[in-house]
Amino acid sequence: MPLLTRRARATAIALSLVAAGLLSGCTGTVQEYVERGVEDAVDGATGGEVDLSGELPSDFPPSVPIIDGTIELAGGAAGADGWVVVLSSVAEDPLGDARAAVVGVGFREDPTMAQATAAGSVYTDGEYLVILAGDGGTVTYTVTAAP
Repeated sequence: MPLLTRRARATAIALSLVAAGLLSGCTGTVQEYVERGVEDAVDGATGGEVDLSGELPSDFPPSVPIIDGTIELAGGAAGADGWVVVLSSVAEDPLGDARAAVVGVGFREDPTMAQATAAGSVYTDGEYLVILAGDGGTVTYTVTAAP
């Protein structure tokens, strides 16, 4: 699972840089420069595309439901290697809502995989694996092709 590890690392770096930029009060041109640097860094780390504009990658699988919220980071490696989406939500239980949404469209939880990855709850529909992790109002989706 080196790809997930590399993606998780790239996402953490990207989120740290965005948070640092926001906390330091970056605005306008400076904020755009920080975001472009983050996008370039994650592109290089993952070999794919990352977007901080709040949009899902164009090839993100439509069968994976994303809860309402603000997309903070979204990226994918040309669809073949998977996608990462980080969003913030003001819902009472965003992670619970995300879990209910994937189960609601036919994904089933695979606790054996969750124990192996220790990255969050793992769901599969036979075509995709969806790993959901969250902290407070933030939910991270990691989506890959099912083995």
